[in-house]
Amino acid sequence: MSGAVATESAGAGLAGTQTTLLRQTAAVPTSDGAVLHATIDGRDDAPVTLVLAHGWTLAQAAWDDVADLLAPRVAVGELRIIRYDQPGHGRSSWGDGEVSIDQLGTDLGELIDRLAPSGPVVLGGHSMGGMTIMCLAASRPELFGDRVRGVALVSTAAGDLDPEPRTTAEKVRRKLTPGALNVALAGARVVERIRRMLPPTHPRHQKMVRDLLYGADATDAMVLAGAEIMHASTVRAFTAFLPALGAQDKRSELAALSRVPVEILVGDSDKLTPKRHSHEMAEALPDAALRVVERTGHMLTQERPQLAADAIERLLDAVVRADRTA
Repeated sequence: MSGAVATESAGAGLAGTQTTLLRQTAAVPTSDGAVLHATIDGRDDAPVTLVLAHGWTLAQAAWDDVADLLAPRVAVGELRIIRYDQPGHGRSSWGDGEVSIDQLGTDLGELIDRLAPSGPVVLGGHSMGGMTIMCLAASRPELFGDRVRGVALVSTAAGDLDPEPRTTAEKVRRKLTPGALNVALAGARVVERIRRMLPPTHPRHQKMVRDLLYGADATDAMVLAGAEIMHASTVRAFTAFLPALGAQDKRSELAALSRVPVEILVGDSDKLTPKRHSHEMAEALPDAALRVVERTGHMLTQERPQLAADAIERLLDAVVRADRTA
């Protein structure tokens, strides 16, 4: 495996049982000078590879709960899971070029080329990770329907995250009620002011994270886990990717996704990528399955990991059915 640096056995707790998985880590260089840190669970010859991309100021750990639920398929050799840190996040280094979501899409394609060079692939993207997948679909549409056989888009948007006001009323409302990215920026600024004074375990820190990212049913453990992942992000990750998120717009470039099954999930109280974005994607992809989840915020992969795992299972089963009838 290109870039593999370590192999070990990993245990995953599942409904009171212990499942032992083959785990490898890899360092994947990209064309713009970044090195992506990836974790690979499962055998290289598994019939399907699942690649999971995380969101802004998070890391591959944001997908851990979902990966744990899929571990039984990995353990019996049916599935291989690749989680990776986006550039400038987690243990991945920064690239040399301009920060853009298009570049993240290029990076994802290069990671697939290196770590999953053959066989069917299913992609899952949360928030910025979903935007990454849409950028890959726009730049390398030939992958979709051939190599990429299914896509899960979780708490994400194809564009229009910070729309320009068109009327006087909208301009006034924008001043009074900031757009989604302005809310995110305010949250990022607060995090940066308090992170050195208040650790993620502090109630004030957790309240800010809960209010911005989570729904009504989120547990304290979920909020603490998310706060700790965000706390590990750098100031540069908060600030460098924000304008890139606002500039990203692939609403007219989703055609490649129409070739594969698509599952769209969003929380009904998501403040960063409100549900209107998921409805817009579903309108552009009429064959996609859309699920709006009640009492759930932006961190759906943590808040409702079973629903995310179920959606991915449906995509995996579609791959298996198609291969059996081919």
